Amino acid sequence: MEFKDFPLKEEIKEALSRRGITAPTPIQAAALPLALEGKDLIGQARTGTGKTLAFALPIAERLAPNRERGRKPRALVLTPTRELALQVASELSAVAPT
Repeated sequence: MEFKDFPLKEEIKEALSRRGITAPTPIQAAALPLALEGKDLIGQARTGTGKTLAFALPIAERLAPNRERGRKPRALVLTPTRELALQVASELSAVAPT
């Protein structure tokens, strides 16, 4: 299975491809179909296995491009540390439509 097989916007697939990401990790392959359907889920995997993209891609899929200054937040992700918040922001910025 590859990311091209998931029902994601073309710009998201292109962003993944530019980063050299073509195939989902096991946590992504398990989580994405459910998350893209809008279902709630809980996933657990070791550090570095792609959990951030597993939940960031469904968020990016639902975001409409918007560069308006002063706009309302489009998504809210709570993290336990600033370091993780920066990681999540970076991943979303890399794949979400602008």
